[in-house]
Amino acid sequence: MSDQIKRDITNDGIDRRGFLKCMAWVGTGVVWSLSSGGLLTSRALGDPVPAAEASSDFTFVQVSDSHIGFAKEPNKDVVATFNRAIEKINALPRQPEVLLHTGDLSHRAVAAEFDTVEQILKSAKVGERFYVPGEHDVDDESKLYLDRFGKNTHGKGWQSFDLRGVHFVGLNNVASTGDEVLGILGQEQLNWLKKDLDGVKDSTPLVVFAHVPLWSVYPKWGWGTQDAEQALALMRRFAAVTVLNGHIHQVLQKREGNIKFHTACSTAFPQPQPGTAPSPGPIKSVAAEKLRSMLGLTRVDFSAKDRMLAVVDDTLD
Repeated sequence: MSDQIKRDITNDGIDRRGFLKCMAWVGTGVVWSLSSGGLLTSRALGDPVPAAEASSDFTFVQVSDSHIGFAKEPNKDVVATFNRAIEKINALPRQPEVLLHTGDLSHRAVAAEFDTVEQILKSAKVGERFYVPGEHDVDDESKLYLDRFGKNTHGKGWQSFDLRGVHFVGLNNVASTGDEVLGILGQEQLNWLKKDLDGVKDSTPLVVFAHVPLWSVYPKWGWGTQDAEQALALMRRFAAVTVLNGHIHQVLQKREGNIKFHTACSTAFPQPQPGTAPSPGPIKSVAAEKLRSMLGLTRVDFSAKDRMLAVVDDTLD
């Protein structure tokens, strides 16, 4: 692992050993609990379940990077693994009120791939569905994506909504206007975000979802957002902020004060840990019987009474 990775992680409170431990959670799952003070702690899936989680007021789920249209090693049937994710959602003991898809719904941003995504998601037993685009979903105008998945959103797909005392914000950080390697939000969206958050109380739990991570996981691979700090500065006054991302196809977490960052597994294919390969991309040398253990989805349970938020990563095996 490069010095750059160690420097990025260490400066934000996670050392090399802690980073590798986070990566070891892929395939096993992790739960986060949000205390009344706004700080998140983690536990393994097999650890005892807090009473607040068992009696949560509502549940929502995150899926990411379905890449419908991808048909290469290590997964030539991404439709099957995406359907498996929906089966896992439908088997939850509590029906999720919201499903968040954090981008790269498709692989080539063509109508047939978006059609397949829509058909599969129709079978999900959830309340409402919300989306943000990944770089594989958009072109210069993003018309196909916005027509299908961007209704009632602002600009190129950013949005917000409230659910039972929680404020949700969906951001588009893949709408590049040039040759940027990193994700970018842009001034128009940042202006909208400021106006949106100005009307939200500091004590309101905030859930932010976007495609590219809002922290510098590994800038060399484009795993970060170049103007993220301007957005995060608007969020730091909130007692508890959870930021959900996709893009890097693996579970990774970081804390900055009261902001907790969480990236989700893909339902299509895994990518290498930062800096362990010449470039990002599908890990091709995955045994068929192990593939689903490296893919997954995220469930979040929220209790308004106890101000608890539990985040659980589950695999598709």
